[in-house]
Amino acid sequence: MRNPISSMREIVIRFLGLIEEIRARIAHLDRQVAEHADEIRALSFDVRVGKAAAIDLSFDLLVKTDPRYRDKRHVGAAHGQVYSQNNEDGVIAEIFSRVGTTKKTFVEIAAGNGIENTTRLLLDLGWSGTWVEAGDAEARSIRQLMAGPISDGRLVFLQKKVDRNNVVDLLHNALTGELDFLSLDIDYNTSHIWSALKSLRPRVVCVEYNAHFPPTVDYEVPYIADGVWDGSTRFGGSLKAMERIGRDAGYNLVGCDIFGVNAYFVREDLCDEATFLAPFTAETHYEPPRYSAVRMRGHGRYAKSAH
Repeated sequence: MRNPISSMREIVIRFLGLIEEIRARIAHLDRQVAEHADEIRALSFDVRVGKAAAIDLSFDLLVKTDPRYRDKRHVGAAHGQVYSQNNEDGVIAEIFSRVGTTKKTFVEIAAGNGIENTTRLLLDLGWSGTWVEAGDAEARSIRQLMAGPISDGRLVFLQKKVDRNNVVDLLHNALTGELDFLSLDIDYNTSHIWSALKSLRPRVVCVEYNAHFPPTVDYEVPYIADGVWDGSTRFGGSLKAMERIGRDAGYNLVGCDIFGVNAYFVREDLCDEATFLAPFTAETHYEPPRYSAVRMRGHGRYAKSAH
């Protein structure tokens, strides 16, 4: 009878040999990668640049071929990205060039880290306003980056999670006089918070909508006070729901950004068909979700030495 210990020893020896063989193959692959590292990096860069160029080209063609974009009253394809996630900076500037301002004041709920949002450029251009943000890391970033505007009173920062019961009092305590611009992007409860803010009456509203839903469908997620987006298609409200909320509050839907992220509304007394593309409906202004094309084009927001 064969000695079990000898059999086990042979198995272990073969196993160790196999491990050594695998290690040798990995070492060989590492050497090959190192030898061709520059080529791999260049290829990766070319792929990224090629993809970005293809996206830019596709959007250029879309703007040129879709008759809506050739209409001068259309605002969704306006150029401009300084601090915004996509072209919100350009759309906001275009709308205010048509409707004017009063005190150049804004409110942004869910202001992020202060590096990327829809009102940072307005602040740079001399506006004043209020940012609301609940996140701890984001709040630290805002207090550090915006120490100057906060100290001189041009920016009021409120670290607070809003719900439809507290948002009105929270903002009314911070606001004085007429409001020019309101931005809402709180992922899950966006539509419900906007419904609660009808008394603010800003000139222009930018509100995130859920572009997964067809433009004819009026849908809002059920209200949950502490609701958080789970990364799925179930969040916020459809464009038709936002149109309804806006219409009930006295606003016209004048466009959506080309990426299908934000919808823009102008107060009815400032809006007419000669200035903005009508009819002011979801069916007219709907843009599908082009989220994969959302990126920072051109140079970064800060020099590398500033990080």
